Amino acid sequence: MAPSTPAKMGSPAVVKIGTKVKISRLVTGDHDIYCKIDGIGGMSLKSEWVKKT
Repeated sequence: MAPSTPAKMGSPAVVKIGTKVKISRLVTGDHDIYCKIDGIGGMSLKSEWVKKT
């Protein structure tokens, strides 16, 4: 994840660099990855902020 990328619009949670996510599915739209993050829950991410490891 990019440095301190805001999680969702209106969400107080911040996802930081190195945060591991479990990708659930790829979806169409502006945010094209739906994933789950431990301690935060499910959210949609833009693929431009995600690095494959």
